[in-house]
Amino acid sequence: MTLRDLTIPDQRHPEKAHRPDQAQPKKPDWIRVKAPTSAGYKATRDLLRENRLSTVCEEAGCPNVGECWSQGHATMMIMGEICTRGCTFCNVATGKPTSLDAFEPGRVAHAVAKLGLKHVVITSVDRDDLDDGGADHFAQTIRAIRHRSPASTIEVLTPDFLKSKPGALETVVEARPDVFNHNLETVPGLYPSVRPGARYFHSLRILQRIKELDPTMFTKSGIMVGLGEDRQGVLQVMDDMRAADIDFITIGQYLQPSPKHHRVDRFVTPEEFAGYEKAAYGKGFLMVSATPLTRSSYHAGDDFARLRDARLAKLGRA
Repeated sequence: MTLRDLTIPDQRHPEKAHRPDQAQPKKPDWIRVKAPTSAGYKATRDLLRENRLSTVCEEAGCPNVGECWSQGHATMMIMGEICTRGCTFCNVATGKPTSLDAFEPGRVAHAVAKLGLKHVVITSVDRDDLDDGGADHFAQTIRAIRHRSPASTIEVLTPDFLKSKPGALETVVEARPDVFNHNLETVPGLYPSVRPGARYFHSLRILQRIKELDPTMFTKSGIMVGLGEDRQGVLQVMDDMRAADIDFITIGQYLQPSPKHHRVDRFVTPEEFAGYEKAAYGKGFLMVSATPLTRSSYHAGDDFARLRDARLAKLGRA
């Protein structure tokens, strides 16, 4: 059996290999970042390599990797580095994943303890090949971190468990993460071209169901802009999220990983992002992060502290 070389675009994204190239427009000044070079960045990278851990920071090509890793912050990506979905915006490799590593939860917990993380974000590839979509692996990872680093707060960014057996979502909720994040990614009208393997209202229902299972658990979701949506569509997603009692919304600029990925429709200005932030707070979100470089896990620890304070302030006013 020949191993895939995930550094080769056609092997990393076989489902995109025959797509026509999409022009990649020049990035505006407000979303350019410097290449990572700091000692802190290298120390975090070396620790992750030593523990054979994947991160969404690298696999998805996050523009904030230099800043976050220099501060010892990284978003762990469990269950391998090959996803069973083929979303047109995403740079994570697509194909048939390998079997789960039973020792991975322990290695993640070790890295969290070694990095001294006060807040950790755990995400994963989609695993439609597993009966429970990887829910039990998430739960094991949460419990392992609780054991090694009981003072750390834990945020999970999960798949949609669309093809999983009943009870998958409950398995993760019962492990008691502090924040449960699942991204809607875009407006419903763009799902067929951007997120063809997912269903908008299924994802929305997941987030609503979390609150039914545990009303005290913080919920979070995010979307990208610049994919072809309009302002009214974004505002409607905000309303849908609030109807599902979601606490925290993130909004960031979509950046095209390669010519084979979904095209950038436009670069949304910082002023428009500020308008989205104002609108979201007006609709009742406890916490909003809306900037060109916002990503689900960007400044997640600081944001969690602010989210908790916002809830306490709201309860104090009640």
